[in-house]
Amino acid sequence: MSEPVLACQAVGKTYRDGQKIVDVLSALTFTLDPGESVAIVGRSGSGKSTLLNVLGGLDTPTCGSVYLLGRDITLMNEGERCRWRNQQLGFVFQFHHLLAEFSAVEAVAMPARMGGLGREAALRKAASLLTQVGLADRLDHRPHALSGGERQRVAIARALINNPGCVLMDEPTGNLDPESAEQVLDLMIALEREKTAFVVVTHDDRIAQRMDRTLTLQGGELIAS
Repeated sequence: MSEPVLACQAVGKTYRDGQKIVDVLSALTFTLDPGESVAIVGRSGSGKSTLLNVLGGLDTPTCGSVYLLGRDITLMNEGERCRWRNQQLGFVFQFHHLLAEFSAVEAVAMPARMGGLGREAALRKAASLLTQVGLADRLDHRPHALSGGERQRVAIARALINNPGCVLMDEPTGNLDPESAEQVLDLMIALEREKTAFVVVTHDDRIAQRMDRTLTLQGGELIAS
């Protein structure tokens, strides 16, 4: 069997709210295989975004371990974690987080440049990805000149530039109209067929129904839906 892309072992996350300790994640176990897509659902405030941040190494668990392609990212220092995350993970959020001063192709190229790829090679790869997501005629457009769906497709291309084994998505269609949301969903499904694994936090039933698995975050644990 191939090695899991992501794996959690007994992960817990607590916060202090004044004198009160709040348990957000509790002895959580999770495994994601290469090319697999998983939707994570749950009520507001259940900790879905916290879980995604822990999976992606943006936040550290209070206890337990998170493995990204076999390496325990909870044992890494911040520099090591950032480098490993840049190489192996892509992120897409509800808000595209595109910087106003960068064109689409420059925005997509940025993670590759941060990973050490030369400028021209990074721009060529970014242009190729944008062409794949249907934005060949938008390479030099800045965010204000793109529609919501186009911006989110730029964000997906940016998440894929370093050929990650997994892409983490937090409400990727939350700010889109139904037609744009459907286009983004179709794109995600096409990418999954190319063996990119996805973890998608969503309230959108259309996304959840088209993923390989749906898990509900409840009481700090993931429960099969």
